[in-house]
Amino acid sequence: MRPVVVVGDVATDVVAVLDGVPAPGSDRPASIRSRGGGAGANVAVHLAQLGVPVVLAGCVGDDAAGAALVAELTAAGVRPAVRVVPGSPTGTVISLVEPDGQRSMLADRGANLDLRPDDVPPPAPGGHLHLSGYTLLDTGPRAAGIAALAAAVRAGATLSVDPASTGPLARYGVDRWLADTAVATVLLPNADEARLLTGCADVADAAGALAARHEVVAISLGAEGALWASAGGLVHRPAHPTVVVDTTGAGDAFASGLLAAWLGDRSVDPVDALDAGLARAADVVRRPGAR
Repeated sequence: MRPVVVVGDVATDVVAVLDGVPAPGSDRPASIRSRGGGAGANVAVHLAQLGVPVVLAGCVGDDAAGAALVAELTAAGVRPAVRVVPGSPTGTVISLVEPDGQRSMLADRGANLDLRPDDVPPPAPGGHLHLSGYTLLDTGPRAAGIAALAAAVRAGATLSVDPASTGPLARYGVDRWLADTAVATVLLPNADEARLLTGCADVADAAGALAARHEVVAISLGAEGALWASAGGLVHRPAHPTVVVDTTGAGDAFASGLLAAWLGDRSVDPVDALDAGLARAADVVRRPGAR
């Protein structure tokens, strides 16, 4: 299995699973848990659990939360290349999960915004770089993301990128994003991100348009499964049956399962790659938390 450098956020997820719809101005019972999170850390942990050698480049604050998250990553089999940023808090994300499993997220990225180009080790020659799109979408860590992509190209590594979130992506600018990530081998958007990046209303059309730019495009469709687009055409797979408790981290889990299959064999059958990602996502959504 080719080694992977993951670049992205490390954070504490505070997951509140609501017992009913929110009640503005009143109280609502909820099950509340704190867990390891951050898009970069989620992908790294899943990859390690799937047997992929993985280094995570990121930042935490000089606080107990940061130390605990680094220890958790190490215990999961991830090799942390994580810098402690004095005076900055570790990132925190509050996830409000409604009874149908859908969630709203409130993010304080904290020390993640201090990521620097020299925080990111280059991938091994012939290895792989996975870049969480959040790294590009803010002025602070953007230079580190751009430098990481350039270093991967110089190393002859393959690259995957997750666009992260439509709101920040729209503010950042679609044309700017497409220019920055043109070198990506694998693009991992969800349906809304794919539509935003292409202007196509139909997700299959969006997949085809993006496949003209990247070797592989894998689009997560939530309850509708996922699409694979490449020069070989378009493949759809349905979601795996599961009970949905919390969709937090489902996209990260899907990306990890698919990447692990593709990293083992770049000529993998798209059906097998999609099913590997969907299986990982189905496992995550049946319980609170992103991993």
